[in-house]
Amino acid sequence: MRKLAPPQGLYFEDFEIGDSIESVGRTITETDVVQFAMLSGDWNLIHTNAEYAKDQLAGERIAHGLLVLSIASGLAVRLGFMEDTVMAFMGLEWEFRQFVRIGDTIHLRATVADKKEVKRLGGGYVWFKMDILNQDGKKVQRGQWKVLVKSRELAGQSD
Repeated sequence: MRKLAPPQGLYFEDFEIGDSIESVGRTITETDVVQFAMLSGDWNLIHTNAEYAKDQLAGERIAHGLLVLSIASGLAVRLGFMEDTVMAFMGLEWEFRQFVRIGDTIHLRATVADKKEVKRLGGGYVWFKMDILNQDGKKVQRGQWKVLVKSRELAGQSD
């Protein structure tokens, strides 16, 4: 498997099945959880009430699953390979596998799983297998993202 260096804006033709890249880590803070609750309106007690959370399965407050997914999206953008070449995020299939606690550090591993040229759209679909791992290397979330990526030809770029 080939490891990708953090590039700027890969085109559809640049992706090969099996390509993989990992992000830097990002620690989940209490501020993240509170701000996400404010933004989303999701004030579920498992995220926002320490006393309540003590008696629940995790034994403490945990981050919203969608907060973790949102942070992973930001980590993916920071990798640079989508900069100015991704035309649309088309969908995802996703699993929430383990709790993410306040203080956990997560990072993202993206691997090209498949691709399909769609000339009429000016590029093609690229499917990424996405794994979010915690500081212990455990997969806390995983799934697949489908994105529409510009073709080099559409952008007027030559090899």
